[in-house]
Amino acid sequence: MTSVDKSILALTLTGLGQRASFLLYALALFCLLGLTGCDSGPEIIKISGSKMGTTYHITVVADQPAPDDLAERIDAALDVVDLSMSTYKAESEISKFNALPIDTSQQISTDFAHVLKVSETVWRQSNGAFDPTVGPLVDLWGFGPVPGDDVVPADDQIDRALASTGFQHMQLSEGQISKTSPVRLDLSAVAKGYAVDLVADLLEMLALPDYLVEVGGEMRLGGSNTQGKPWRIAVEQPSVIPQVQRIIELGDVAMATSGDYRNYFKVDGVRYSHTIDPRTGRPITHSLASVTVLAPTCAEADAWATALSVLGAEQGLAVAEQLNLPVYMLVNVESGFKAVSSSAFDPYLNDQ
Repeated sequence: MTSVDKSILALTLTGLGQRASFLLYALALFCLLGLTGCDSGPEIIKISGSKMGTTYHITVVADQPAPDDLAERIDAALDVVDLSMSTYKAESEISKFNALPIDTSQQISTDFAHVLKVSETVWRQSNGAFDPTVGPLVDLWGFGPVPGDDVVPADDQIDRALASTGFQHMQLSEGQISKTSPVRLDLSAVAKGYAVDLVADLLEMLALPDYLVEVGGEMRLGGSNTQGKPWRIAVEQPSVIPQVQRIIELGDVAMATSGDYRNYFKVDGVRYSHTIDPRTGRPITHSLASVTVLAPTCAEADAWATALSVLGAEQGLAVAEQLNLPVYMLVNVESGFKAVSSSAFDPYLNDQ
């Protein structure tokens, strides 16, 4: 195995519904390091665990000693997001907001406010394709926490659910939040990305600039790997048997992937995706299978991956070009998958 082969980490787009899962992380990491028995070179720190209903894996290439309590500090950073934005915790900020009466304000933390600001920006720039109040529609179609019965809702049911959604009903001002309609938030499409950012920012604050932080498939990479080169990430096809579609070199950037592959149901031969368009209240019908987004922060990449999954390849690429977003898409075609990308992504392809 060459040194290039040893530096490949695999990211699969299959499994775990909407979000990509981090496949064979430990195996790839051992191949990456290849340092068993070595007394020289940087210290390789590996930290992993479970949080926010998913797993996390962190690799740090440390040229200087790291704090003895680094794992505890990382766990505390992840707890900030979990305790604030988990809809499964009754005392979380988001749960309190969802129970908040109309036109009643609630004081929120800077972390919660930041995630809402990112959400608002992507909501506006995507013309409503990203909307964290879409929960009632997801539940109606049977893709929520309680699985449905694979039944297509009636038009009037969809209309009623649509009336209970809409980020425009959110009011955020100076650390205060309120709503003008009985909407409820679900920040799962951006919170994991923000958790990645908190951990990455912590590592940089501790003068540990070479890292790979991954939470639930979303990641941010800093600096370089053990060979002093960019991290190499393999993006795989959303197929039953994982195959590498493309390998890209990354450093000092965040990456998120969203896909429409396994989570769906069929009625009378019609496929109904779990990805719901907040503007229509109905599942998407386009042929976009997956989209990978690069951004300065993982919260942005996370939110945009969801937005572009809703928009589809044609509209999504138009938005990506307008905003100079690095985007890589896999579109379903008769022969398999067709790769399309934005101009801002081209430099990553030219590195091959």
